[in-house]
Amino acid sequence: MNNRILVVEDDITLNQQVCALLNNRGYQVDCLHDGEQGLSQALAVDYDLIILDIRLPSMEGYEILAQLRKIKHTPVLILSACGAEQERIKGLSLGADDYLSKPFNLDELVLRIEAILRRVHASHTQAQTPFEITLSDLHLDRQKQLAAYNTEPLDITAIQFKLLWQLAHNHKETLSKAFLYQSVLERQFSRYDRSLDMHLSRLRKKLVAVGLSPESITTVHGKGYRLHVQS
Repeated sequence: MNNRILVVEDDITLNQQVCALLNNRGYQVDCLHDGEQGLSQALAVDYDLIILDIRLPSMEGYEILAQLRKIKHTPVLILSACGAEQERIKGLSLGADDYLSKPFNLDELVLRIEAILRRVHASHTQAQTPFEITLSDLHLDRQKQLAAYNTEPLDITAIQFKLLWQLAHNHKETLSKAFLYQSVLERQFSRYDRSLDMHLSRLRKKLVAVGLSPESITTVHGKGYRLHVQS
């Protein structure tokens, strides 16, 4: 596994726990407690993932994220206080890939990390991925931009196809709004932007029209969306 991860967390105990866990999982881990040092390190080294606390000495996580996004697109998982919805929204709007609220289960942290790294790896190797996906009776052809269910063509727009492709390609995972904004709409998440909700709603209606369940695209509260196609 040679993925390299930077952890920037000022809680010494939590920092040590996270770093020890990731080291034991085979990751190469650099651990820092200070915001300015974290930004300097993040810019100097090509990490596969950065785990970033919001409340840090010398420089807040928001500022680190904003500065980082001017130069790099390194995936960032932000850590926010429990119930701090505004922190999460601001972090996602600045380009974070996912968030986790404190206190959190370390097993969930590992699952979030693995999910982000899988998506990054998939995007890097997209040219090597198959041009077609089949889930039960749902068939997608990326090269022709065609979708069908039970051989009946789906009349969907280019954006809706891109959205359906991402959901199908990652159908075992819940995809966050932040990820879908970046991968489908190619812009940062904004709480005031309802475009993604609109596209999802229209896509759901078109899936239902050809015989799929209204629950084929499931909303996972507080986490994102998931595609489920029954066999």
